[in-house]
Amino acid sequence: MKLTTGSIMLGGSVAAVVTAVVAGLFVLGSPSEERARRVDRRRVADLQAIAAATDLFWTRQARLPASLDELAAEPGVSISAREPAGSEAYGYQPRDSIRYELCANFERETEATLRDPARNLWAHGSGRQCFQLEAEKVERNEAGRTPAPEVGRDPDPATRRPR
Repeated sequence: MKLTTGSIMLGGSVAAVVTAVVAGLFVLGSPSEERARRVDRRRVADLQAIAAATDLFWTRQARLPASLDELAAEPGVSISAREPAGSEAYGYQPRDSIRYELCANFERETEATLRDPARNLWAHGSGRQCFQLEAEKVERNEAGRTPAPEVGRDPDPATRRPR
């Protein structure tokens, strides 16, 4: 079999494409790993929104909600009380008049660059993880209205602090 310039170029192109795909999978991970990271980021955003809504409820009612259902029924509150990848509800448990616990089932451990608790207070392992939180008073804005919690808008996972 005689090698032609065209067959050499075709072979080189195929090898380059295969190398690029393998390198991409190595660097970025498989599509299922990326999906797991995306779903876990959504879980953290949901928990942050629940924490903000709990602050609003506590400010208005001077008590913690008894359940996520009661919290979701509060006017101006829009939260996701269920895990994004199934029908399981997030865990919520009042501990006393101001402290409560939020739990979720994570698929992956927080990435190494985000594990430092000084930088990311929502760092978590895989499996069921719970965060001990304390309700904080929501201040009124200049118009005299209590702002509704901003659901999923905060890209910085360290802004809502577990206690």
